[in-house]
Order: sequence, then C-alpha cells, then structure tokens
Amino acid sequence: MEWKELLMQVEDIHKATEIISTKLKKPVIIENKSFELVSYSSSFDGFDQTQQKTILSKKCPVFIIDHLKKEGIVQRLERTSHPVRVHPIEDIGFRQRVVIAAKHMGQTVGYVWIQESDDWMEEEDMEFLRDITPYIGKMVYDLHKTTSEKDNRKDEVLWKLLNHEYSSESQLKKDAALVKISLPERASVIVFSVTESRYRYMLDYLERIVRTYKQEYRMYFLKSEYQLVLLMEAESEGESLRKARAFISRVKTEVGEEEFYCFLIGVGKEYDTLREIRKSFLESLEVIEVASFLKPRPETMPREFAKMGTYRYLAALYEKNSADDYYSEDLLKLIKNDREKQTDLLRTLEMYLANNTKGKQTASELYIHPNTLNYRIKQIQELTSIDFQDFNMKAHLYMELLLVNNVDSYYHRYLNALS
Repeated sequence: MEWKELLMQVEDIHKATEIISTKLKKPVIIENKSFELVSYSSSFDGFDQTQQKTILSKKCPVFIIDHLKKEGIVQRLERTSHPVRVHPIEDIGFRQRVVIAAKHMGQTVGYVWIQESDDWMEEEDMEFLRDITPYIGKMVYDLHKTTSEKDNRKDEVLWKLLNHEYSSESQLKKDAALVKISLPERASVIVFSVTESRYRYMLDYLERIVRTYKQEYRMYFLKSEYQLVLLMEAESEGESLRKARAFISRVKTEVGEEEFYCFLIGVGKEYDTLREIRKSFLESLEVIEVASFLKPRPETMPREFAKMGTYRYLAALYEKNSADDYYSEDLLKLIKNDREKQTDLLRTLEMYLANNTKGKQTASELYIHPNTLNYRIKQIQELTSIDFQDFNMKAHLYMELLLVNNVDSYYHRYLNALS
C-alpha cells in the first residue's frame, strides 16, 4: 500500500504524524496557525534544541516566530503550496528543516516541519509532502474546530460568572462541571487592555504567552476585542496577587519594554468566594478606566485596585475643577517658572510629595544629587506658599499634580490661564 493511501485511512493526527515521519525517516512536528504544538513524531528522537523547546512548552519559541516573519518565510508559506527550505541558525540550535503550510479551503491552518539536518530530502519526498498536506490541513482544521467549540462553552460559563448572570451558585457549579471547569475557591482577576485598534495585535501576542504559561500559573483566560481577562487561581491567601505580579513581570520581559506599555493593566483584589470574583473583575476594570483617563507615565500609577488610593477620585476632581474653573495659584507659579527659566520644579514637587518629602529617595528617583534637590525645594518655597508640614495642603497638591502631569487637557487649562 502506498504511503499516501495509508495516511488517508487514519483519522488521528498523531498516527498521521508517525506515518509521515516513518516515510521520510526524519523527525516531524505539526503546529497550528498560531505556532502551537499539535503533534510530533515519537519514533525519532533527533529533535534539535528549538524543537525540544517547542515540545516542552507546547509552543514554538517567540523569537523563532519573529525570525521567520522577519525573513519573510511565513509570508512565503501563505503564497505557496510547496515546501520551503529554512536554513539553520546555529547559535540558537535551529537546524535546517523543510516546512510546508497545511491548508484547508484555501486558508493556512497549520504547518508541517521536517528536520533535515545534513540529509536533505529528495524531490520524491517533497512531492509526497505536497500531496498529503491538504489532508493534514483538514485534520488540523477539524481538531481546531472541536477544541474551539469546547473553549467557547467554557468561555460562556466564565463570562456569565464575571457578568453576574447566575441566579445561584449551584447552577454555576453545575454548568462548570458540564464543560469540565474546575472553579477556584480563591482567585483574583487581571485585565490587560489596549485602547487603540493599532495595538490589537498585542493581544494575540499576549494570548500566546498566556497559553504557554497558563498551567504554571493556574489561570483561565477570556479574550474580547480590546481586552484579555485572566482568572488567577490561589490556594493560599495573597497567592493570586503574588502570581499576578510575577506574570506581569514575565510579560514585560517577553514582549519588551516599549511594546509592554501598549497595555493598560488592572488587578482586582483577591476573594475567597465565587460570587465575589465578579467584584474583582469590576475592580480591575476600574483600574483600567482610570489608567485610560490618565494615560499615566510608565510605572507611576498602581496596577492593583487595593493600591489605587487617591487615583480613584481623579476623574471626579477633574470634572469639578474644570466646571468651577479652579486653579492652584502655587502650581501656576511653578509652571510659569518652568516655562520661562527651563526649570523642572513641577515634576520635582510631584516626586517629592509622592515620596512623602523624603529627600534621599526623591533625589535617587530623579537622578539628581541631594544638594540639587534641596536647591529646587528652596526655589519652590520661595516662589509659593506651600507648607510641607501641612498634610491637607500636600494631599491636595499631589492630586492636582497627578492631573496636571498626566492629563494633557488639564495641563493646557493651566497654560491658558497664564496667557
């Protein structure tokens, strides 16, 4: 029986992978369109370093995906139904291989990778690949469809939980059991959001990271057009928040600092009942709402709802002060001085107040000498009536400074008042 006929008789993609590997006498990996592992041959153990990482993490390493896109290989696979030879990248353990797009109904649904090493594939083997990939494409498509249907049912239960659509906890648990969700007894919610459509691609990138680490962090995720919602499970008090901080730090490392700040991130408090998980969700959304309003400088605004403090009231303060046409005379003087003499007193005052008037810490964060800070504070005191012993005055000024330094329209109100 010919190899193609043998392959056409199996319906299990893992068996199909073994047949391809046996025919070609080479290690084989099949991935879906998102470069997630679908199947790999177990009859050959000569996988290179990169393929070993793919098998262990169930996902092709991100830096390899970026390289394939940069070299135009992914784009080339979209345009052709023929195998493409990819040359080795020795410094990262990527040996030479052949890849072909598995397509179904004209759309790429996955990729078949054959590691060549030093023994190149013959034209007969290339032709075999071209002949069988439409069938592999159908198998990948059917597998994805089945998985998507299951995921959609799980997503429906979780969205209903977060949107408070269950009349009783017993009904929630019943529906969760039907779709095989093990609901956590203790959890918090994290929301990653993008506010502009040009950054939506970052949610796809984030989803790949989440899928890679969701077992390690024990989390469920939901995705909407502009947000990705994580349900972070905990076994002990405070664990979900510690994991949230660690995961956010990992995302920053994976995507890079510049692209990381495309995200607005909100972390709700941790709760130990299912019905209160919605509360954590609403808290995370409130953080996102404030961050969207302020467009804060990187790392200045707290991401955790429990640490929001005065940030929660800035939108209301903005509306009241704008309606009352209110200005701080002290801040007007500092803005005037900064513009005329190229000083940085406004920013210095905010940092000084944020650090509870601790000079050493403020100087360190501003990257200036303590003596320089002392000179600036003396200037501020000479120009204004600010009393650093008056707690109410300091609290009021700090909130006003958060608006002036984070909301462009508010800052321009002050500039217009000077003209």
